[in-house]
Amino acid sequence: MIGPNPEVARTVQQIIEFVGTFTFAISGIRMAAAKHFDWFGGFVCGFVVAIGGGTIRDVMLGTTPFWMTSTIYVICSVIALLVYIPFAKSLNRLENVWLIFDTLGLALFTIAGIQKTLEFDYPFWVAIIMGGITGSAGGIIRDVLLNKEPIVFQKDIYAMASVAGGLVYWLMMTLGINVGLTAIATFLVICIIRFVAVRFHISLPTLRNEQ
Repeated sequence: MIGPNPEVARTVQQIIEFVGTFTFAISGIRMAAAKHFDWFGGFVCGFVVAIGGGTIRDVMLGTTPFWMTSTIYVICSVIALLVYIPFAKSLNRLENVWLIFDTLGLALFTIAGIQKTLEFDYPFWVAIIMGGITGSAGGIIRDVLLNKEPIVFQKDIYAMASVAGGLVYWLMMTLGINVGLTAIATFLVICIIRFVAVRFHISLPTLRNEQ
């Protein structure tokens, strides 16, 4: 791990993964509810989106997937389900609530992916890619389960917000800035880019199949 205190950085990563698991699980459960899944289906959808990206990352890094080393991530997904069930109507009344939780999960897991990859001594360009996979792949799996076109492949700024956050992380760590401040700044950059892009309908150019 890059940073003046590896133990502090590792603690920051664990906190980020826990909060990210909760926020991603909420987003997955809400979208499963929109498809009228039962409680178990909602849990599966929430859990998959929460651990999918991190699992792919860890397999690619050659290490045991993070959720298999502690029950806290399963428990966290159960808590997300128990929080959603009684407050479903209230949450659904909040405009763009799925966007908020999905963006928070994207930002948190991007940071977690970058930090864990650096812990394995990979170069920063690999860490940025792994951050994108960690933040985005779970959502792709969720959308496939829900029979939806994955949001990451649509015109909305999603994975590119993750990449931009990774570049900010790299710059700040290169300048020797504290890992905690770096994580906060990266989180804010990803969230701001995502929210601004959605608010003002900013998107990447789409491919055209003109003949």
